[in-house]
Amino acid sequence: MRRAGMRLAATALCLTLLAGCSDRPGPEALTPTAAKAPGAREHVILVASTRERDPRPGVIFNGERSTALSFAKVDLSVPPAHKAGEIEWPKKGVGDPATDMVVHEALYRDTEQDFLRDMKSELARRPAGQKKVFIFVHGYNTQFSEALYRLAQMAHDADAPAVPVLFTWASRATTEAYVYDNNSATAARDNLEETIRLAFGSGADEVSIMAHSMGNWVTVEALRQIRISGKGLPQNKIGNIILAAPDIDVDVFKSQLKRFGKPAKPFVVIVSRDDKALGFSEFIAGKKQRLGEYSDDAELVELGAVVVDMTDVKALDSFNHGKFAQLAEMAPQLRGSVLRGETPGDAAGASHGALQGMRISGLDRLRQPAQQAAAADVAAPAPAPAAQ
Repeated sequence: MRRAGMRLAATALCLTLLAGCSDRPGPEALTPTAAKAPGAREHVILVASTRERDPRPGVIFNGERSTALSFAKVDLSVPPAHKAGEIEWPKKGVGDPATDMVVHEALYRDTEQDFLRDMKSELARRPAGQKKVFIFVHGYNTQFSEALYRLAQMAHDADAPAVPVLFTWASRATTEAYVYDNNSATAARDNLEETIRLAFGSGADEVSIMAHSMGNWVTVEALRQIRISGKGLPQNKIGNIILAAPDIDVDVFKSQLKRFGKPAKPFVVIVSRDDKALGFSEFIAGKKQRLGEYSDDAELVELGAVVVDMTDVKALDSFNHGKFAQLAEMAPQLRGSVLRGETPGDAAGASHGALQGMRISGLDRLRQPAQQAAAADVAAPAPAPAAQ
């Protein structure tokens, strides 16, 4: 018993030391500012949360659990000198929009009808064919501000038309709260299912979902619930389901996929075998390997996944746990390479300096539905001219 306690203490200490090396936003990181900067680009992010609302300025949501799903709408901006894959935290107090990501306005929404109204309004601003929704589910040890700005970074770097939606569950954002966070993620399954169904009910042409780390647990569980509920999602509107650095026991994931069967459109699993955060998670979980560091790409492809292996990609963070965010800048090129039928060696990732070493397995399974969709678009008759 004493030896086990010492091992846990040592693990917690290592995690704390690693966390101490990372740059984290302060308590005022979301303090709204009316200041604007030339060249800063504004984004609107919709939020669905199982966190407790927090009245303190610059916080919005804390790490405690709420008894009900809560909603918000956040207007923010990304600075003109933004570097792809990175987050420019406000250094101290209210941020400067010329150098930092800053919030301009944050409004709570009281009902799912309000949230849905905001989503429809944002979709209406998109041109025909680009009315899409992108849901991001963050991982363990994550502040609300970190999740919000991470989604802003990815939406900005990808330059994608999709409406960004953050599903944020109650993480206490401390290394020692692993069990609390895991239970919070589990408790949020029904709420994520509700959020996903709202997105599909918004009139969007397509809904994609990306989960990171422990967020994959709640995401795959919510999708499994939908699968066995008898009230499935419209297959023609399902975009990409992206599982980034998933903190899921490999055996559990295999059992989940067997319940799904091979999906018509494969899950995209982003792995990196030098992920230190998942290494510690594996230790805590009794030396059971996590999906995000799994080495048998071929087995995952056989189960119905496309595997993006970023082991040899240089990370921007000391954990090697945030490599997925570096892919956002390449999103347009990757979409194009899939449609053109290129191999990973021909794709932008092989020549993109920051992502050299990336390997993709099972690309043929992802390419087929994409090419079918492109062919359908080409074959579709042109719309009739509007009446004058």
